[in-house]
Amino acid sequence: MRNLSKVTALALLMSLSGVAFTAPALAAPDYAKIEARKKAKTKVMGERVGKKVIKAFDLYNEEKLDEAIALLKEIDPSDEFDKATVDRYLGQMYAQKEQYQLAIKHIAAAVQPDVLNFADQEQGLKLLGDMYAGTEQYAKAKEAYAAWMDFTGEEDDKVYTRIAQANYELKLFKDVLPAANKAIELAKEPAKAAYQLKLAAYFELKQYKNMVGVAEEIVRVWPEDKKAWVGLGKYYLQTEDFKKGLATMEVAYKNGYFENEVEYKVLSNFYSLNDIPYKAAVVLEKAINEEKVKRNKQNISAVASNYHRSKDIEKAAKYYEEAAKFDDDAELYRKAGSLLLQSQNYSAAVVRLNKAIELGSDKKGTIYSDLAEAYYYQEKYKQAYNAITKAMDDPRTRKFAKSWSTFIKDKAARNGVKI
Repeated sequence: MRNLSKVTALALLMSLSGVAFTAPALAAPDYAKIEARKKAKTKVMGERVGKKVIKAFDLYNEEKLDEAIALLKEIDPSDEFDKATVDRYLGQMYAQKEQYQLAIKHIAAAVQPDVLNFADQEQGLKLLGDMYAGTEQYAKAKEAYAAWMDFTGEEDDKVYTRIAQANYELKLFKDVLPAANKAIELAKEPAKAAYQLKLAAYFELKQYKNMVGVAEEIVRVWPEDKKAWVGLGKYYLQTEDFKKGLATMEVAYKNGYFENEVEYKVLSNFYSLNDIPYKAAVVLEKAINEEKVKRNKQNISAVASNYHRSKDIEKAAKYYEEAAKFDDDAELYRKAGSLLLQSQNYSAAVVRLNKAIELGSDKKGTIYSDLAEAYYYQEKYKQAYNAITKAMDDPRTRKFAKSWSTFIKDKAARNGVKI
């Protein structure tokens, strides 16, 4: 009945594309039976039922979907084929209304007796799988997809991807892999969904080396995919392959693939882990100044630490002090003061070291020792002696402080300063 051709197409229009599902063990398709079904004479509805169905589709074409459904529901076919056909159309229309439970009920009833014409039966089985998947009935979705493969004798990459997704949703992570691999094998054009399911499954199975292998393949197949490069770089952290991680993140950085602050921080960390602290500091500093990374204590401290490791003392001191100001961190003020002392900026060192004392640092012996040195090199011998005397109160610096106190006192005397 040519008037019903539009309805046959509905199954494809209403398929829930993008939803994905583990196939149970499939019985071997009976190819002789499949060929016989394909060659069988096309069945048509009885005249009485056919007229009512045509009228229902006239209403459907007038966008009177509820009226069309109501008319189809009034039909009470006695013939098994007619009943299955009416159920099929009802299922498709309910699916269009997004009433999926009713749609499933009618599509399942349509395919159960296996009396539809070959194309309608295979479309119904696949649609049923899609609708089960869309309503999170993943085990039933797998059964429907398995039935579709048995019925048609066909294998389809998209169906295998949906089976893989169903396995993932059911937490059958090991079963994701063969279905995803089959999807990749069958695909005429590579599709990312199957690869991404493999990635996710390997992650859940904690098989990080295998996960990296999949991520490397994604980059080879889709070299223009920005997220693939960044993702691969992050995955190398899991396998502690810091050299490859750095090389990958550098490619992503130089090509402008970064989209959030985590990526800048990962690159900075890779430089640090590869003993290139200067670049670690510069990359993060630049990202902070360009407002791509938050200017907070943690990030500023990381910049300071990497400049410190790279022996850029003045910049390290600057950033330690900036980090300290976020919450009056005594230890960071101490570090700033100590580095300023190393760079012979004695007066500035005194200010930061005294700030650390004021904020209650628990490293008083070390701070007073540094203060003594800063005062000493400014020829402020009395202040230097006073500081080193206080350093003697700390058991950790007492021995050093005693020897220094004598030295400072002698130096002061030689310069005419009485202590």
